[in-house]
Amino acid sequence: MEKIGEKMVNLKKVTNENVWKIVKLSVNKEQENFVATNASSIIEAYVTTPEDGSALPFGIYDDEELIGFVMIGRFEKEIEGDPSVVLGNYCLWRLMIDSNFQHKGYGKQAMKVIMDYIETMPCGKSEYCWLSYESENQVARHLYASCGFEETGEVCDEEVVAVKKIG
Repeated sequence: MEKIGEKMVNLKKVTNENVWKIVKLSVNKEQENFVATNASSIIEAYVTTPEDGSALPFGIYDDEELIGFVMIGRFEKEIEGDPSVVLGNYCLWRLMIDSNFQHKGYGKQAMKVIMDYIETMPCGKSEYCWLSYESENQVARHLYASCGFEETGEVCDEEVVAVKKIG
């Protein structure tokens, strides 16, 4: 957990107790094209098989208040069009902060907690964490760059790919 000021940002697994609250979270209208819904992300996590890799969905909380959603992945199977870093490395697959909690510093705090968790290597040792985002999403570009992610020049599903060395 990361305590900054009065905020205690932490991750909690998606469970029967919080899944419907997580599904109801949403971003601002102008961001809807940048991120999949939490419902579709949770469905993707559910259908990810061990042969494909791992999908780890979490609610992001400020102490006990739900403020966002993240899904971390680690892929063991490459699909055509995937970036070169995909196999055996962690992926920040999805990240969103609910519209009611944006512009309050939660994104940066959440990234710190997420990367601390990834550094524990919950699905096995890896060298990198990668992510992708829409090139028009300047908020995401700035956030990820401020957390040490560097663009590779690769594109995945028309999104910019960025990586960070871990471990």
